[in-house]
Amino acid sequence: MKARGASRRLAAAWLLAECVAAGAACPPAGWDIDALERLRAADFRLPDAARRAALAEGLIGCLSDRRPALRDAVAYQALSTWMRDGQLTADQLRSLRERLLEQLEADDPDGFGRPFAALALAEVARVDRLTPYLGVEERADLLVAASAYLRSVRDYRGFDAQQGWRDGVAHGAELLQQLALNPALTREQLDVIVHAVGSQVAPAGEHFFIYGEPDRLARPIHSVAERGLHDRDYWSRWLTELAAPTQRAGAHAPETQAHLARRHNTAAFVQSLYVGVQENGTLTARERLLPALSVALRALP
Repeated sequence: MKARGASRRLAAAWLLAECVAAGAACPPAGWDIDALERLRAADFRLPDAARRAALAEGLIGCLSDRRPALRDAVAYQALSTWMRDGQLTADQLRSLRERLLEQLEADDPDGFGRPFAALALAEVARVDRLTPYLGVEERADLLVAASAYLRSVRDYRGFDAQQGWRDGVAHGAELLQQLALNPALTREQLDVIVHAVGSQVAPAGEHFFIYGEPDRLARPIHSVAERGLHDRDYWSRWLTELAAPTQRAGAHAPETQAHLARRHNTAAFVQSLYVGVQENGTLTARERLLPALSVALRALP
């Protein structure tokens, strides 16, 4: 099974490399911008199942397009609509998953392809959560790729008035959120999500999160806590380790941009998680997370 999976991934990698070298066609063959706009205006209704499946594959190339009207408003929205409406078969979803995983790992000089592959994969994971179709190994591969992607993000650009969204951290967190909600994941797999999120709460450098990233990062942690597989001590240790660099620096540390960014980003995450659990958490999540969150909030400078 693993050998066959590796062969499929190699074939998909070759196909993706060919598409990149040729400049992946967007709009896809047989479509132009006007036709795609008409499809969007019709809420992406496309009765011909074969044509819909072919277009779904073709739109993956548009997820890295520089034009937000094609990348976000058409390609992502079409894929999301068809997946949420159950208009793609399990085999078609598996094919999309393979292509999107390759795009998640591909070179991305403009910074659009990987974040939007992550966002589309969140929809793939959502379908599997609600109507399981992935095998255990397929789901595990998706988790490994998702966590590796979030850890790897170094492009922290969010929104640009001309170019639209990139938002790699938020999109990676959305993918992990869909996986965290899946009851098929084991405690050990949930640990992978927790540590991947922790790696981006306060990344090294001078970037201040201003596009809601702390809230998006908090959501998969809240979902993991709702599973009830981790006790108070686990969350206390994790939050203590997470906040330790900010606490060690203290309120009177030299006011460098890097220090201020770490303090800002850590506090925003802890506050977002606290509010989410306090207002919307189950008794299990509140009992296990809130004590550690309260300690972390009081300890932050």
